Amino acid sequence: MHRLLIRWHMLVAAFLFPAIILYLLTGALYTWGAKGDYVTTDYPVALSAPLSDDIAAMQFVVVKALAERDMAPPTGSASVKSAGDSFQLDWTGSRRDVTLEPGESATSAKLIVKETGWHRFFVQLHKAKGGTPFKIYAVVLALGLFFLVTSGLIVAFRVPNMRRGAMVASVAGLAAFAGIAAMS
Repeated sequence: MHRLLIRWHMLVAAFLFPAIILYLLTGALYTWGAKGDYVTTDYPVALSAPLSDDIAAMQFVVVKALAERDMAPPTGSASVKSAGDSFQLDWTGSRRDVTLEPGESATSAKLIVKETGWHRFFVQLHKAKGGTPFKIYAVVLALGLFFLVTSGLIVAFRVPNMRRGAMVASVAGLAAFAGIAAMS
């Protein structure tokens, strides 16, 4: 039983290693303010009607404006918020973020396209701004990490000369987590 568990532990760790590195690096750097860069470009957009709070209609305007420039829409979610007397659409993704904001007249708007640099692209994936395949992969990663920790603890608690160290480390880890969370 131990050998099978250790074998699966090793295989899962090897398979998930690239994603674990992605999340470790982007998370640690993000914590200290390193979020990656964008290249921002503004485009004028002619409207047939003023911007409204209809998210589907605003997304249609954005998709059409992006298609005219041979760009795909963002892979993440969109939201509408008030912008003075009008409305603004913010739509995020792994490769680009877009904002559609009111223009100088009721029949004009400005499309702001923010293309991600390579670091920001990985940050966006970390923040669940990617498409469905990467979101599924992130769930697999979460389940895999749970398996790695659980299988590691099971092996440690079953091996006599590792049991005491695993118990001490578990209690110390719980105390550190609780203490640091309470101080934050």
